[in-house]
Amino acid sequence: MSYGELQRASRRLARYLQEHGAKPGDKIALLMPNGYQTCRLFVGVMYSGFCVTPVNLLAQPTQLAYVIDHCDTQIIFVSPDQVERVNQALEQIMRSVKVIVVDPDCVEFIDSPDVVEALPLWPEVAEDDDALMMYTSGTTGTPKGVVLTNRSVISGGENVSLAHQLTEIDRVMAALPLYHINAQIVTTMSPLVHGGSLVLLKRFSATTFWDTVAAYRCTWINVVPTIIAYLINGQSPKDKGLDISSVHFCRSASAPLAPSHHRAFEEKFGIGIIETMGLTETAAPCFSNPLDPAKRKIGSPGQAFGNEARIVNADGAVLPPLQTGEIMVRGPNVMKCYYKNPQETTKALTPAGWLYTGDLGHMDEDGFFFVTGRLKELIIKGGENIAPREIDEALLKHPALLEAAAVGIPDDNYGQEIMACVVLKPEQECTEEQLREYCQDTLGNYKTPKYFHFVEELPKGPSGKVQRLKLLGLVNIA
Repeated sequence: MSYGELQRASRRLARYLQEHGAKPGDKIALLMPNGYQTCRLFVGVMYSGFCVTPVNLLAQPTQLAYVIDHCDTQIIFVSPDQVERVNQALEQIMRSVKVIVVDPDCVEFIDSPDVVEALPLWPEVAEDDDALMMYTSGTTGTPKGVVLTNRSVISGGENVSLAHQLTEIDRVMAALPLYHINAQIVTTMSPLVHGGSLVLLKRFSATTFWDTVAAYRCTWINVVPTIIAYLINGQSPKDKGLDISSVHFCRSASAPLAPSHHRAFEEKFGIGIIETMGLTETAAPCFSNPLDPAKRKIGSPGQAFGNEARIVNADGAVLPPLQTGEIMVRGPNVMKCYYKNPQETTKALTPAGWLYTGDLGHMDEDGFFFVTGRLKELIIKGGENIAPREIDEALLKHPALLEAAAVGIPDDNYGQEIMACVVLKPEQECTEEQLREYCQDTLGNYKTPKYFHFVEELPKGPSGKVQRLKLLGLVNIA
């Protein structure tokens, strides 16, 4: 679709929603997989002065019902395959919600589009108006609705565009689901800011990924560490006779990238990786490595870009370089609030606008940030703090492992012990004893996991980030 087509579709949608009773600022929910129309609805709802609320397709029935009810939506756009789930969820809600069924790939679904397009719109949308509300994964409690304004959403897109010096000639391969902040801001809002284009996949496939990149001459690709792991173990584009010389860089975000995977990808594909970091609460990007490969630091999501950042201790005091504490961020991209949750908003945001991210890390003398884990995921064994990521990265260097994630579990002697869940590469074999010996050599006895569990896959959120605390539900520790 062209920019003109997108604008005309957005104007038709504005009047269509008005005719269905929507008022300025109303939440309009989406429960749809990636598709042509999904993209148009996502952008069009914000353009029209409403607040779009994409719902995670992986949400469990109780979570789905909670989100639909909590966000106060009166209208939800649903793909045909999700109708039954939505109707079941609505049975738990004591109010009326209009369900509009839309084919994610259809070009148009509004009757008499020429008529409604000519009708007036709302007054001009303000930068402080709510534009996007996303719900956190809620792995440790009730999901929170992160409210982002028009200013936040556009700032997020600007941060990507400026950090990577993108222009109208750039085209991104968008492989992530549109119900996640990464896809919404990095691969949808960013092209709108710099006038570029995107190729939106229905879903990621390691088998066809490079074919699509080559066919559409993408200039950059936006992925997550899980996708990188699968691409590394997949077929090389050269072996398939594909020309991917149009790709200038690969952008990785949404979860820490293991340095071993970082180097393996660059060596195999000849494409440099720019590691970045963002949160739902920061409209995706808040850190980025430089565009210049010589200035990047492997293992770091980079420097603060488009916002300020600092490291603080438990009392909120700013720490000097190389000291570990919690990462804080402040800027125009930072969220407005948690919807209908003033208590959590007050915990997360200071009066001066600084956001407590919940991430642990440090900053070096050059202003590069290094993330060591989440506050809630930190393993405290015998009084010593152990970052799960350190164990993950050590395990991922083992030639038989595709994925690995460590987590703390209760222990009578140490308070917590270490458990690691691992996924083997296809046609690879490895025993628990072999992994234990390997960890003792690389990590030492104290940081070697007490338990190893082989699983078919790790629990992940929509962006591919491992939901570490859900590992505890995968196994039964005697």
